[in-house]
Amino acid sequence: MDNGQKLVDAVKKQMLAALATLNQCIDNCPASEWDKSHNDAPFSQVLFHTLFYVDYYLSEDEHEFKAQPFHAENKSLFRDYEELEYKKAEEVYTKAEITKYMDFCYAKTNGYFEKAEAENLFLKSTHRDMQNIEFIIYITRHVQHHAAQLGLRIQQVTGKELRWEPSGWDRPQN
Repeated sequence: MDNGQKLVDAVKKQMLAALATLNQCIDNCPASEWDKSHNDAPFSQVLFHTLFYVDYYLSEDEHEFKAQPFHAENKSLFRDYEELEYKKAEEVYTKAEITKYMDFCYAKTNGYFEKAEAENLFLKSTHRDMQNIEFIIYITRHVQHHAAQLGLRIQQVTGKELRWEPSGWDRPQN
């Protein structure tokens, strides 16, 4: 494996580790907290928002994003794509819906990196004014940011801390 491919692999593993941390939030959230907010968005909405932007940012553009078969098959999940607007989201989601979306985002992330070529990491992102490599790190930080928020909520309610996910993730099939 050349150094470029090692870089792609390292970034993939860290993004998957961030998703694994977010998945711990899904698995460990008490039912009583699922739709509860703590002076911010409800727990399920934060999860949806985080997965939505993984999905969106790993798409080439908004058209490709909305045209995915998963979106057509789950229209009620995406409703009017309120997440793309600068407004407070109002919808809440079931644990089954979020788990299904996590399965999709996990597969999409793996697929993205299977096609990723090292030289493309240094091209300009289609979503932000930065190189793809920086943008992938940006997405990973976004996932970890929200996982930390939700993990703290879980810890405050249950006393249980999230496990540290060092690298990668082999998601069991649901």
